Amino acid sequence: MNAIVVVDRNWAIGCEGTLLFSLPTDMKRFRALTLNGTVIMGRKTLDTFPGGRPLPKRRNIVITHNADFTREGTEVVTSPEAALALVGDVPDETLWVIGGSSIYTALLSHCKKVCVTRVDAAAPEADSFFPNLDKLPGWKVEHESEVMAENGLTFRFVDYMNTLL
Repeated sequence: MNAIVVVDRNWAIGCEGTLLFSLPTDMKRFRALTLNGTVIMGRKTLDTFPGGRPLPKRRNIVITHNADFTREGTEVVTSPEAALALVGDVPDETLWVIGGSSIYTALLSHCKKVCVTRVDAAAPEADSFFPNLDKLPGWKVEHESEVMAENGLTFRFVDYMNTLL
């Protein structure tokens, strides 16, 4: 399993349920990596998509505490463990954790790879964060892209590997 996330320099990922940055190059990368795969997310992340609809051309698994929650085009479970059971033998390279903060935290130890877009900016208003992979044991940078610029921001793609799996 993998995770994909955009973070600021303090590992912040959101504010009041919205993303901190709009980077078309990052969105293209997200789409290319997750297309035709399986994505695991929390209900609040699903609600941030246009119309609250699941991502097209992907299997959408939603984790929520509300056992009665349903949304067309999704498979709903009530725990991270249930999500793991549901994905069974889905190949790791096509399985993606896409947020939010509590879902990332719950499933990070099961991820072999995390594709991070590191934005060289700080979002002081942020209220949700991704674990700092630079400080967690077992996480090592496998690849770092050149610095890119878009919408007045500089950023790079950094892929981390979990050496404990």
